[in-house]
Amino acid sequence: MTPAAPETIAPGVLRLTAPNPGPMTGPGTNSYVVGTGPCVIVDPGVDDDTHLEALVAAAPGAIEAVLVTHAHPDHTGGARRLAARLGVPVRGCDLALAQPYDPDHRVDAPLADGDVLDLGAVTLETVHTPGHAADHLCFFAREARLLLAGDTVMADVTVVILPPDGSMSDYLASIARLQAMPIDAIAPGHGRRLDDPAATLAHIVAHREQREAQVRDALASGPTTARAIAARLYPDLDPRLTGMAATQVEAHLIRLAENGEAARDGESWRAGN
Repeated sequence: MTPAAPETIAPGVLRLTAPNPGPMTGPGTNSYVVGTGPCVIVDPGVDDDTHLEALVAAAPGAIEAVLVTHAHPDHTGGARRLAARLGVPVRGCDLALAQPYDPDHRVDAPLADGDVLDLGAVTLETVHTPGHAADHLCFFAREARLLLAGDTVMADVTVVILPPDGSMSDYLASIARLQAMPIDAIAPGHGRRLDDPAATLAHIVAHREQREAQVRDALASGPTTARAIAARLYPDLDPRLTGMAATQVEAHLIRLAENGEAARDGESWRAGN
């Protein structure tokens, strides 16, 4: 397989797309080579020899670490083997997840909110953004004011919130935090660079508020399940994504319950008192 050609999306930031397109990954996972020496690789994606070799070849200087935004296998799949090949640590959030999606993933050197990496001409700041997953990190390239957003923001599709480690309340709080940052562009984990971050983030909030209102309205008709609400809200959804849609609705229901607007009775949900 011919590797993806590196694309310069900001000074000192290269993007290569992993060969894992699909319903949940769009054109594939975006991997980033950041820095002018030393360098880091962010989200190496799948364990694919050609892709991993292309990432190494694209680096303009010595690679000092492999960074992951969160422990989902479309982002971490090649991390351990690439790190072993290079003799460098895997770095990310070391929070233990209740439902690990990649049981083979582990962090060698933890990164915490506010940690800064000096990568030549690029200063990369760690931003903890729980929501899609509890361990989610974004990375902010200060000079270019570019946010490497992982799955906190994706191009042209809605980010899935995955309880129990994902939280809709945490997600909206993370989006609010990003809205207060001096971001000029967003480099998502999947899809194209987004050059109007204010509009992108405002659209995310508006969409979530609209979905929450629809879920609240569904509860007003009487007890129901997350799957039944999902079927009502997503009537034309790809059948492969119906389970994920129900999980998304459940994330909204949990948020409503946190606010006293919903209550759970087994598999059913009802309006709160």
